Amino acid sequence: MTLVIPRRRRAFFRAGWGRQLLLQALLIFISFTVLFPLLWVVSMSLDPRNISRPTELTLIPPGASLQAYVDVVEHPTSNPVSLPQLAFNSLGLAAGVSLGSLGLGILAAYAFSRFHFPARRALMLAIVAVLMVPSVAALAPLFVMLNKVQINSGDFSFNLRNSLLGVGLALTSGALPFAIWNLKGYIDTIPKELEDAAMVDGLTRFGAFLRMVVPISVSGILTVVIFSFTLVTQEFVYALTFISPESNQMVGVGIPIFLVRGDVYFWGSLMAACLIASLPIAVLYNLFLDRFIAGFTVGSIK
Repeated sequence: MTLVIPRRRRAFFRAGWGRQLLLQALLIFISFTVLFPLLWVVSMSLDPRNISRPTELTLIPPGASLQAYVDVVEHPTSNPVSLPQLAFNSLGLAAGVSLGSLGLGILAAYAFSRFHFPARRALMLAIVAVLMVPSVAALAPLFVMLNKVQINSGDFSFNLRNSLLGVGLALTSGALPFAIWNLKGYIDTIPKELEDAAMVDGLTRFGAFLRMVVPISVSGILTVVIFSFTLVTQEFVYALTFISPESNQMVGVGIPIFLVRGDVYFWGSLMAACLIASLPIAVLYNLFLDRFIAGFTVGSIK
């Protein structure tokens, strides 16, 4: 059976208007799908009613107010940890993991890109294999390994597993393969002649790396930093499994304390805490979005 399209309609599509309308309708649908959950979260954060379960969406709920945001900042719960403390733990750990994975990753990426050594190809394949493994698969081995690091000296007792440092090492091990693979692809695009010219002018190999390769790789570096920062601030499983002291908890684990207080559900406080916690990532992405896209695409295809 052949579909016959009238002449006027064929002319309409040939002129591009029909295709544009279809494209715009598709984009509107996708935008609505993406924004709808966010609108719901914002609406619930403004809802002063302590409903047991969110079942409806009203963009401006009855009696809308910013009291939930005030409550979250003032911390009206029985838990001793406040949202600023949780945010401080998460942001500090995110900065440490980002810098650690970047420092180790760019050095390893440069070595893979510029030097030829035994088992180089096998090591790169191993890094790709690690990227394919879910991070939760390494949970048990990391738990056992970090738990064995115990320091007892008089009144001082330290367990690496039960600390932010231990979680940071575990998360760095997860972010490092991506950093190496992405930065290696980016460094491959930089001509070696630039470093040769710099070394002819008197720079050492490491000096040429710092003064030539690193500045040119800014887009790839920002990609690794944003990826690592996002990985840590959204972390839940490792923080929940490793850390026991409430004072060391991170945002992902600590935010649920704002939901239930006794027999009452405070969905507004939970949603307000989620929105506040998402601000650093939103700001980071908006500031460096162009460089992030450039670094991610270049580093991923080489």
